[in-house]
Amino acid sequence: MRMLSMLLGLLISSFAATAADMSKGADNFYKSDNVTQQKVTFKNQYQMNVTGNLFMPKGMDQNAKSPAIIVGHPMGAVKEQSSNLYAQKLAEQGFVTLAIDISFWGESEGKPRNAVAPDIYAEDFSAAVDYLGTRPFIDRNRIGVLGICGSGSFVISAAKIDPRMKAIATVSMYDMGSANRHALNNSLTLAQRKQIIADAAQQRYTEFTGGEIQYTSGTPNKIDENSPPIAKEFYDFYRTPRGEFTPKGTTSALTTHPTLTSNVKFMNFYPFNDIETISPRPMLFITGDQAHSKEFSEDAYKRAGQPKELYIVPGAGHVDLYDRTDLIPFAKLTSFFKENLK
Repeated sequence: MRMLSMLLGLLISSFAATAADMSKGADNFYKSDNVTQQKVTFKNQYQMNVTGNLFMPKGMDQNAKSPAIIVGHPMGAVKEQSSNLYAQKLAEQGFVTLAIDISFWGESEGKPRNAVAPDIYAEDFSAAVDYLGTRPFIDRNRIGVLGICGSGSFVISAAKIDPRMKAIATVSMYDMGSANRHALNNSLTLAQRKQIIADAAQQRYTEFTGGEIQYTSGTPNKIDENSPPIAKEFYDFYRTPRGEFTPKGTTSALTTHPTLTSNVKFMNFYPFNDIETISPRPMLFITGDQAHSKEFSEDAYKRAGQPKELYIVPGAGHVDLYDRTDLIPFAKLTSFFKENLK
């Protein structure tokens, strides 16, 4: 009996570490009956193919000029994780929406896979504007952008030099530059930062001479009861049926993990510098009051020019706003884009 109890305990512990928390309307793989979906591909300025899912409201008058919203996925994710959900929910409200894979990730081009290239990431959003703005059913003067997690910093970077983006919203934003230079709550020391840079530089020699590519950060592939809360938070989305998605050509072990040698490029990424120059185009920053990333939305809001709004969702953590439909303020996003893309 004692042995049976021990085995049951181990099974329960294992299940608890891997089961998906589907509470609060978690619905990452939502499929709307009220929109159409079409896969599209277009080139960025570097002649790399960018792939996205184009969603349109069923029955939309394609002889009219409609507003559009480009949606960017979390860093390390792909369009099938969070951004397809947002794109469909907004398409249900009358927008044409385009959820893209940024270069080096998902179905978009770029080698090595999982490479970090912030300038190219930002360019992908401008290329999405190029694509939408040349469609006969889109009003090119009514195109907005929405960035989730890391893409929040990429759309800001893009919008600073692309005035065609008329309204900019972010959800659970990560400033990928600050997160890599300083870590959360400025917890990374200068010595630690220099060691990370040195390790990446040394690894370049290995890869230049034909050695194996190394990967870093991202979501842990295993957790236990001693894992940090943030690791458990990401694991529950990326490593369980709640949000796990492995694109063709890769393995589940590599999803979310950037290459070690390229990840240091985020150290030179300063998306919030000159953010005030986006004004008078409106900006909306959405974050959860329990989100470990809240500091980034607060920082961006402080620096941004008017008009701007910081919208804090009660009871929501960082990953909660990826897919928990009972918490995601879709009505707020809808009103923001309807008002500013009218």
